[in-house]
Amino acid sequence: MGLLNDAKLGWNVVRDLVKARSVRRRLAGQLASRAPLPTRRFEIGVYFADGPVNLYQLRQWYEPLAELAKTHPVVILSRNPAGTSALLEESPVPVAYVRTVRDLEDFLGEHELKIVLYVNQNARNFQMMRYGRRWHVFINHGESDKMYMTTNQFKAYDYSLVAGDAAIARLQRVLWDFDFDKRALPIGRPQADHYSGRTPFTPDERTVVLYAPTWEGDRAAAAYGSIASHGVALVRDVLASPAHRLIYRPHPRSGVLDPPYAAANREIVQLIAAANRADPSAQHVHDTGAELGWQLAAADIAIVDVSAMVYDRLATGKPLLITRPVSPEAQIDMGGYLSDCEWLTVEQAPQVRARLDELSHDSAAGVRLGRWVRHYFGDTTPGAATARFHGAIEQLLAEWERNAALHARDEPVALGDTEAEAEERD
Repeated sequence: MGLLNDAKLGWNVVRDLVKARSVRRRLAGQLASRAPLPTRRFEIGVYFADGPVNLYQLRQWYEPLAELAKTHPVVILSRNPAGTSALLEESPVPVAYVRTVRDLEDFLGEHELKIVLYVNQNARNFQMMRYGRRWHVFINHGESDKMYMTTNQFKAYDYSLVAGDAAIARLQRVLWDFDFDKRALPIGRPQADHYSGRTPFTPDERTVVLYAPTWEGDRAAAAYGSIASHGVALVRDVLASPAHRLIYRPHPRSGVLDPPYAAANREIVQLIAAANRADPSAQHVHDTGAELGWQLAAADIAIVDVSAMVYDRLATGKPLLITRPVSPEAQIDMGGYLSDCEWLTVEQAPQVRARLDELSHDSAAGVRLGRWVRHYFGDTTPGAATARFHGAIEQLLAEWERNAALHARDEPVALGDTEAEAEERD
């Protein structure tokens, strides 16, 4: 067994090396074929140190960033070869490949970035945050009541752009001695002003149900995923109805850690394919596309897990059910919307259509929904969130100019390398 395991490990290492070399060759070709980035141009950077598996965190910002770039030049600073390759193919704003700290420093020497935006809490963010004389701003990759949204890491940034009153109230419960009035700027959900993508079916009389579960999570406290508990049963029930159409959009990491979770995901995909073969007019969708927007707009009702998808959907003001986690260890913040939401228990999943019908006729649920939409996102009138996002950026740029004038006579301070960074530069 030991020799067999060693052989498998060796094969995996060789496979990964071959894949990495292929990615680097492709990236080199992409970089060689494009025109050089202009110098002394970019004011705003978006820092992204992850690979393709986490690109979903950045993709949802594509359209708001493209709109912002019409008035303030924006560039994505990408550290990962495979992530950069994907970004060069799909990003609506320019991409700079800054693999090493030296690459990063060279870029900063050519561009006076005034604001750097961060969509996640990757540990390599700190390699960028060591550079002062600019604002480091956390914008996150979605609004939610997950424990991730109350991390003390918010304090590491100069400012954070948050969705609304709910986000500030959530943070106030856990962040001590934090100046919320200055450092937490509410902007709503600008992504809701830019729903993207083409609906891949012809609308008809069918009720469209979006099922968008999250992944299984990497620890018991974050075990919010429903694919293995609720998923197969609820999908069977929806597919059995000629009056319904299913959009199935699983989290891109679904099944990466838990084989039974991956197996349930595959079973759902097979059920959808079989249902479409039996009735091509059903036009059920297994959605793995990069764009998120058309799904939220097209769905008459959504079924989602405890995740950022709750709040992506909430921003539309349209009905949703939330799967109740089966793990007793899953931590649920009951201080916000989840204290008053419409749950779908595992026992209800096999008869989910009855639960959907019940919700569609519940006027009180509609009133509650509207109240929570305002609490989380403020004014959701089309264009309002985009205006607040741009207003926050203008506020930060004005504050940068004010501080730049105050420190105009300061001598530049050379930053010393840490040991790890010195090794990376060599």
